[in-house]
Amino acid sequence: MENLTETLTIAATPEQVFAVLADPATHPAIDGTGWVREAVDRAPLTEVGQLFRMDMYHGRHPDSDYQVINKVELIDEPHRIGWQVGTRKADGELEFGGWLWRYDLTAVDAGTEVLLTYDWSGVPRFIRDRGIQFPPFPPEHLTNSLRHLAELTTRAPSARTAASA
Repeated sequence: MENLTETLTIAATPEQVFAVLADPATHPAIDGTGWVREAVDRAPLTEVGQLFRMDMYHGRHPDSDYQVINKVELIDEPHRIGWQVGTRKADGELEFGGWLWRYDLTAVDAGTEVLLTYDWSGVPRFIRDRGIQFPPFPPEHLTNSLRHLAELTTRAPSARTAASA
C-alpha cells in the first residue's frame, strides 16, 4: 500500500471545510510538518488543472528554501479536492513527483467527516532512485494537519454562525 489516510470529524459543514481547503493562503496553517511557509498564488482553487505555488522550507532539502507548484487534480465542491505536488525544472518545464494530497468530505450529524489521503503510488522510479523515503514524514503529520484544519474551520466566522444557529 502506497498511501496514508486519516479521518477526523469537524464541527462545520462540508461547504465551510471546503472553503478553507480551497484557499491556498490557509495551507501553511493546515500543514502539520511546518514545511509549508506561504502561498505565492492566493486565488481560490476552483478547477482541475489550476496551478498554485507555495514557498517551502525543509532543512534536508538541497535548497532548504524552495518552491513547489501544485496542480489541482480533482475538485468537486464541497465533496473532494486534491492536488499533485511538483516543481519547475531548470529548463522551465513543470515536473510532478507523483504524490497527491486528497481530502474527501462527507456530511455527518456531527458536521463533516474529513478523510485525508497522502498517496505516493504515482511516484516514478527515477524519483524513488534518488533515495527519497515515502512518506517523507511520520503518519502523525496527517492527524496534525486535520486538527489544524478543524481549528481553522471552526474559528472562521461562518462556522461560528452555523454552530450557534
